[in-house]
Amino acid sequence: MVVSGRRISQADEAVGQDRITSTVAVTREALLSAPSGISGLKMLESLPGFNVQTDGALGLYEFGNSVQVRAFNLDQIGFILDGIPTGRSDAFGGSPIFRYVDNENLGIVEASPGAGGVTMPSYSSLGPIVSYRSIEPQETLGVFASQSFGDFDMKRTFVRVSTGRVGPVKAYVSRTKLDTDLWRGAGSVDREHWEALAHVDLGGSSWARFKFVSNDFFDYDSPTLSRAEYNSTTPDLAGNVGRYRGYYDQPLPTYAPVAGGPQYSNANYTYYYGQAINVRKDKLYGGTVHLGIADGVHAETTVYYEDKDGWGSSPDSYANTLTYYNRQRLVSGLSLTAPRGTQFGVSSLGGYRQGILQSLHADVGAHALDVGIWAEDEKYRRYQRRQNTLDGSPASDPNYDELVYARRDYTSKRATVQMYARDRIRLTDSFSVDLGVKALDLDYQQRGYRDYADYARTVNGVNVAGWGPQYNRAHYSDYFLPTAGILFKLPDDRSQLFASYAENMAMPKGMDDIYSIAYANSAAVVAAPAPERSKNMELGVRTTQSQFFASLTGYYTKFDNRIQSITSILPGTTNVTETFYQNVGSVEAYGAELLANFKPTALRGFAYFNANVTYNHAQFQDDIVAATTTYRTSGKYLPDSAKWTVSGGVTVEPTSWLVANLTGKYTSKRFSTFDNSAGSSVPGFTVFSAYADIGDGFSLGPVKNAKIRVNVDNLFDKDVLSFISPAITGDGLFRPLSPRTVQLSLSVDL
Repeated sequence: MVVSGRRISQADEAVGQDRITSTVAVTREALLSAPSGISGLKMLESLPGFNVQTDGALGLYEFGNSVQVRAFNLDQIGFILDGIPTGRSDAFGGSPIFRYVDNENLGIVEASPGAGGVTMPSYSSLGPIVSYRSIEPQETLGVFASQSFGDFDMKRTFVRVSTGRVGPVKAYVSRTKLDTDLWRGAGSVDREHWEALAHVDLGGSSWARFKFVSNDFFDYDSPTLSRAEYNSTTPDLAGNVGRYRGYYDQPLPTYAPVAGGPQYSNANYTYYYGQAINVRKDKLYGGTVHLGIADGVHAETTVYYEDKDGWGSSPDSYANTLTYYNRQRLVSGLSLTAPRGTQFGVSSLGGYRQGILQSLHADVGAHALDVGIWAEDEKYRRYQRRQNTLDGSPASDPNYDELVYARRDYTSKRATVQMYARDRIRLTDSFSVDLGVKALDLDYQQRGYRDYADYARTVNGVNVAGWGPQYNRAHYSDYFLPTAGILFKLPDDRSQLFASYAENMAMPKGMDDIYSIAYANSAAVVAAPAPERSKNMELGVRTTQSQFFASLTGYYTKFDNRIQSITSILPGTTNVTETFYQNVGSVEAYGAELLANFKPTALRGFAYFNANVTYNHAQFQDDIVAATTTYRTSGKYLPDSAKWTVSGGVTVEPTSWLVANLTGKYTSKRFSTFDNSAGSSVPGFTVFSAYADIGDGFSLGPVKNAKIRVNVDNLFDKDVLSFISPAITGDGLFRPLSPRTVQLSLSVDL
């Protein structure tokens, strides 16, 4: 017998039973207690090792997410959905996990904060892997529906229709519609999300699974804030102060035009919300066939295709536009129109990912053998341009017949091949050894106009033609990335010791940004940075007892070839500087992570407790050498990396129809700069959340399992800076924690 409760995660899943690495999970019980519509990243904040900061109670703003894990951030974590890798997490051009999941359709979110595994497909992971697995379709015909309302005029409807078993097939399809206002500034979030999953029994232990996801997302931006803006008592242009600073709505204020400029040429018009837009339309198709070949032997094939489409916009001031218009109008070969006022700046994107995974598993005596191969091809196009609006007003429609200037227009391609082999050797009933190796081959290509200097340049005060479209390429490979681990089961058969070592290589983060640099003084392409690399070591213990379960892990991580944007001397010159990306050295991190759940028998099931504690000591090992200075970063803490992250909660079940929880989370001091500049620290803070499920399991006639859930985020309305956009020195930019937010959800089964 092990501890259980209506809101306690299954013990073996929560602590990663029988794994050689630290593996923790958010199971379905916890997912169904979270606020309706919570993003796939915000789900991770309850796990040890993960420092997650998001914008808003649901974490839906795509440019307001940050995740820190040991020595790594969001770009260096691998994400997998039902066996399908999601690629890079860039909001522009990537495939972030939050576009592809709804918490009502998830069975478990399983995370390995450090060593990951050789069988996991990812070209971005330097160790951390997070796997999202959907629920299986149910055996009976039915409908699950949930309706939610909340602050900021939030409305969300979720409906899932299940076919039940029809011969060998069972399936479901779901639709989500969410609408909410931004919590600061003008604007809204609109999300329509479809998911479908079908499971087909093929006889014996063979089966097939088919998956479809469609995500149609539209939202408005909100600005990052400087510390001075956040603390200022002077209202912004929308009349707001402190954490509520945001873009203004109509009617437009009246500002005097700039000297010699047309109406709406005043730079204050760029604070209008209507040109700060993000639009994404993504579709994912996937299929898996699992073939039981013999007893203990099976093969699995997964194929997938993802279609990506979208655009974003931002306003461009008259003064900035005029500079580039004058530079390009006579030498770029483009047909341009003079700016009319405030310009509509649009960035369009599109592309696809397609891939195949093939694996084979065989139990042979004391050996459990796994071999596999993954291949993926990705193509992505991005182009940026500035258009006039019909009359120069930021509130008017864009005039796509009047191009004012161009910026980027390139296509990038990524080709990935990964092969792996692993042998899990059971030496005794209580002791096993894992030995594995993976080979990774990565190819990146980019063609087209990288930036301004490819269209036009200014040389000695004279505008001249730009460099024209260019070609960049980088190739990375490592055919020996080993993993080793041990697992020892203690005599009580409830506790395990584990240890692991893993080496990883990843494509440098932000390759599109790295290569979309066009030097003003040279047509040379950016030199390919070295691939990012890591070495991860873990030692831990886990246990599942009658009153509690827990996992404690100690770790050491070495991260080499970190990528950073800096200003340096242009190669081939002595005093000309350019800003570009390069490798800036190593990071070392060590610490410990604890997960624990305790349900004392003395309380007779009335209450149980959970706690997650992370201690993470992550520091740079090298200084950053730039054009005119050396930034003293050696020995300094990583920006946005908290040394302590502690969360704990109590859940009570006083009656059969009520479950309630109170959770607090403490995030210690963090720095906003790489060199830990004076005044760049962000104080630690504690934020509380709560929920109550009322009528849990109540049924009446055709209505089954009806319940009402109330979720409260930031219960005591803490007003602090949470999200950090780091800088090398000085101070960073920030997003404040959203205020107290209440949500009410009613759900039923039919």
